[in-house]
Formats: sequence, structure tokens, C-alpha cells
Amino acid sequence: MTSRSNPPTLGEVMRGIRTRNGWTLKEMSARSGIPVSTLSKVEHDRLTLSYDKLQQLSQRLNIRMSDLFAEDAGDSAPRVTGRRSVGTIDTAVRVTTDNYDYHYLCTDLRQKRMIPIITRIRARSASEFGELVHHQGEEFIYVIEGRIEVHSEFYDPVVLEAGQGIYIDSSMGHAYVVADGCDEALVLGVCSSADEGLMDSLMSLHA
Repeated sequence: MTSRSNPPTLGEVMRGIRTRNGWTLKEMSARSGIPVSTLSKVEHDRLTLSYDKLQQLSQRLNIRMSDLFAEDAGDSAPRVTGRRSVGTIDTAVRVTTDNYDYHYLCTDLRQKRMIPIITRIRARSASEFGELVHHQGEEFIYVIEGRIEVHSEFYDPVVLEAGQGIYIDSSMGHAYVVADGCDEALVLGVCSSADEGLMDSLMSLHA
């Protein structure tokens, strides 16, 4: 008998939550506010949920957002040493704000220490961005398109062109805005932390 090496899908995680609580689809629908037909399609991996729906599910069922992207707490031993996940924009979890469009990649991979995010930046100045953000860990930002200006707590602003990147301590206040003469910029960010709640922290900040 061979052991399963693939991580559970969102549908399997959702079905597991429902089964552990002894809910029917109708009962879970009433509790979450998500139609029975939608829940059924998600459980059968024929549909995914938007960030708004995942947030709604998290709040109404009183579970952490990261529980939808993590293995069961009792599964502490790593399943495999050679994990992989193919990330695309189409399958990413999207979070849209006035300043950014975030696309969280590879959300089917659980218990990961790195969070890859494709971000479209629209904020034009530090004042428009607002307060600098802080979170645990470190991050690397690579400019794919356009030009960005990186503001940080302890350094003067620095401009990065397409093809350039920056690695920072994420606990230091920081912000990314488009540089002069640029309307939008597209970047790849990879955030890393030993904190298992990194996904929750980032989604709360970005939302």
C-alpha cells in the first residue's frame, strides 16, 4: 500500500472541517452563509473560493484563515521531503486593495515557511500608502515590470528597476510604491518566517 504524498486540496480541507463537526452540507451552508451548491462544488474540487468568501467562512465558522491552508494540527510529522506546487495567477487567492492587487500563489501547499505573492502596485507615494507595515520574518521583492520605490524605517528610499530585487527584514517598517514616471508595477514577493501564522498575518495586513 503506497502512502499519499500530495497535500490535501481546499475541497478536502473543507470536507474535513464539516465532517469533524458532524455537519451536513445544508448545516454548513446555514452557518457559513455560502450556498449548498457552492460548498458541494468546492468539496469536489470543481470550484475554489475567493478571498472574501474564505474570510467569510473563517469568521462565521470561528476558525483561523490559515486553517484553510494548513494540515491538521495533529499531523506534525512532515509527509514528504520533496514537496512541490505549481502556482498560477488563475489558481491564486486574490486580495484587492486601493494600493495593491495581491495574488497568493501555491496555496494548496500546506505548512510552508515561504509565502510567494505576485503583487501589482498602484500606490504612488509613501503618504498615499499610509503607515509602514511590519510583520515577522524576512522577504525578497523582485521587480518584474515597471519601477518601484522602497521605503523603510531605517534607510533612505531606494528605486528598483525591472530585473532588480531587494531583501529586507520584514519586522522593519516598509512600503513599496511605484516610482516617478510609472503608473503601475508588477513584483514577485517571497515572505518567509518560522511563525506558522504568517499567512494569517499577511492577509490581515493586506486586507
